[in-house]
Amino acid sequence: MKNKSLVSITDYSTDEIFKILDLAEQYEKNPVQSVLNGKVIATLFFEPSTRTRLSFESAINKLEGKIIGFTDASSSSVKKGESLKDTILTVANYSDLIVMRHPLEGSTRYASEVSPVPVINAGDGANQHPTQTLLDLYSIRKTQGTLENLNVFMVGDLKYGRTVHSLLQAMSNFNPIFNFISHEKLKIPDEYKLFLDERNIEYFEHSEFTDIISKADIIYMTRVQKERFADPIEYEKTKDAYILRNDMLEGTRDNMKVLHPLPRVNEITIDVDKNPKAYYFQQAKNGVFVRQAIMTKILGLEINN
Repeated sequence: MKNKSLVSITDYSTDEIFKILDLAEQYEKNPVQSVLNGKVIATLFFEPSTRTRLSFESAINKLEGKIIGFTDASSSSVKKGESLKDTILTVANYSDLIVMRHPLEGSTRYASEVSPVPVINAGDGANQHPTQTLLDLYSIRKTQGTLENLNVFMVGDLKYGRTVHSLLQAMSNFNPIFNFISHEKLKIPDEYKLFLDERNIEYFEHSEFTDIISKADIIYMTRVQKERFADPIEYEKTKDAYILRNDMLEGTRDNMKVLHPLPRVNEITIDVDKNPKAYYFQQAKNGVFVRQAIMTKILGLEINN
């Protein structure tokens, strides 16, 4: 994995995924170390972020690395018309690793191709979000004791939800059953259904949030993303289509956990938060350990024992 950019979750083999998850377990036990001492990490966020950006910064700080970058493209030379290529080549002069979020699909792949230092995709439009996927896998394995043979329900914005797309591809290595619950206008794209068909992965599509969730091991909720809609009227029509309430969790499996990449708007009511099956805030916390593991592996460093 050394010096290897992480753009898509498919960039990592199953063995590499497990190495990240196992190292994240070590970091959870001892997160404050000097692994990144002397390293500079650039965080380039061309699009707003809270959890991803702050968890990366927390991970870097806990490993004694240094952070440079920006949180708003308008505060960078992009506002002056600088190209993405020039931005990446310039920032690479000052850093050992670049973490980038960008609204355009494929932007991070392009950045990784021109950059002399590794690039980590922190989200590129509606395409991929591989570090979120790795923390999702960590959360699933931690709560279920396995990644194999799980019934995973994905709910909400399955069309634009990059976290859904990445997780679907990653979980396909572990013989899951998928249940997709979404509005007609937000269905899982055909390319991902073809991906599942080619791998003989069983999946079902639903338009209603019914008692079928009693079969779930994982319920992966997503918000309807206003920023992905060109037509605000279409957003208003779909934003409240699927809302998870606490009473809906009655009769679900004891091992079942509710995950959400966050931010939440109103698709999970706050009364769910106190339910022991709600795991989304712990899931966000897991992001620090997983991102510590990713940076350690990409830079070819060793954890302190």
